[in-house]
Amino acid sequence: MDRSSQIKAMASETRLAVLRLLAEPQKHFAHQESADPVEYGVCMSLIAQALGIAQPTVSRHLDILRQAQFITVRRHAKWSYCARNEDALRDYLAWVNRDLAL
Repeated sequence: MDRSSQIKAMASETRLAVLRLLAEPQKHFAHQESADPVEYGVCMSLIAQALGIAQPTVSRHLDILRQAQFITVRRHAKWSYCARNEDALRDYLAWVNRDLAL
């Protein structure tokens, strides 16, 4: 696991906001009609809409989170759906607590 890419991913308020939104997909994206946001993930365009930022901007943020393995991205037809990778997030937090504890 590349810790530097994970640290970079966590160094953005926008990316942290994405992770917070994806933590409760049913609460924030219940209006998603194309697929169940809990089971399948959240459409990238709805994430952009929720954050009030342009699609290309959110795509870049999501790619950084994907490279850090904090989210998974599933393609279905012309849509991409994002979900948190809880295992990777738990691993990262354990690493921070263990290796960077003061």
